[in-house]
Amino acid sequence: MWLSGLMPFGRAAEVLEIVGQIGISTTSIWRLTKKWTRVMEAIDHVEQEKAYALPLARERSDPDLRMGASMDGVMIPVREEGWKEAKIGSVYRVGIRPARDPLTQEVVPLGCAEEISYVAHLGKPAPFGQAMWAEARRRGWSQEIETQVIGDAAAWIWNLTKEHFHKSYQTVDWCHGVEHLATAAHAMYGEREAAILPWLGKQKKALFLGDAMGISASLQRAAERHPEAADDLNRESLFFEKQKRRMNYLEMRNEGWVIGSGTVESGAKQIKHRLAGPGMQWDRPNAQRMLLLRTKIMSRTFRRAWSLAYNLPPN
Repeated sequence: MWLSGLMPFGRAAEVLEIVGQIGISTTSIWRLTKKWTRVMEAIDHVEQEKAYALPLARERSDPDLRMGASMDGVMIPVREEGWKEAKIGSVYRVGIRPARDPLTQEVVPLGCAEEISYVAHLGKPAPFGQAMWAEARRRGWSQEIETQVIGDAAAWIWNLTKEHFHKSYQTVDWCHGVEHLATAAHAMYGEREAAILPWLGKQKKALFLGDAMGISASLQRAAERHPEAADDLNRESLFFEKQKRRMNYLEMRNEGWVIGSGTVESGAKQIKHRLAGPGMQWDRPNAQRMLLLRTKIMSRTFRRAWSLAYNLPPN
């Protein structure tokens, strides 16, 4: 089953044949995967209930513990529905280690994500939010520690943050903010790099310093000078105005927090690699089971999940 979470079922059968001299059909691998992931789903529901029962205010075993969470979406092919968004989230400890500064490119001590675990759900935000909150509680998230949530501008992310993580610092992913600047630059200057690069460099510095409102005002003025791009520029101006309180990058970096959503973006790529390969189509229940298996492998909790499922007493 572990192999089927890493690669297509046909490849898993091939690996078992070559490496272990185990002959098993693709159909049998999928049948066994469905059987055991159903058991894992049932165990997960019980463990979520246990996590919800944990007290919000708990004694801190680690006085330096800080935690973070990040959320995003990834598109996967669903049979008879087309491409649908699966929600994915990561929960992690916030640590400090040498890394490259996103603005200066110098190697300095920066906040980083450690001991990352993942949650994913194909469907509406509410059940995903419940699963994220349960994972955060299981990992030690409480009112007694400092916490942070990172995401892009998707409304569902900040709605779930308000519902479950309302005491956390909120940060728009740095790269997502830069992407909006790049969109504005191309709206003004097309593909003229000689004009784009100086403007983008200046605005990135302003963004890093937390001047989202200054960027918003600058884009409004640019809309007047570039009427052909006014709609795009006004839309980007509104983005920075709405997200300004989540864009205090310099302050958050100096305090050792993470300012990018690389953990969840990496997770999304790993999910896409397994569930969105050439010719793949999933019905919803099976897609959710594969998401469960894949995230347990990514979180390095598969061994524990398999032990619980395999040793579960028969009904």
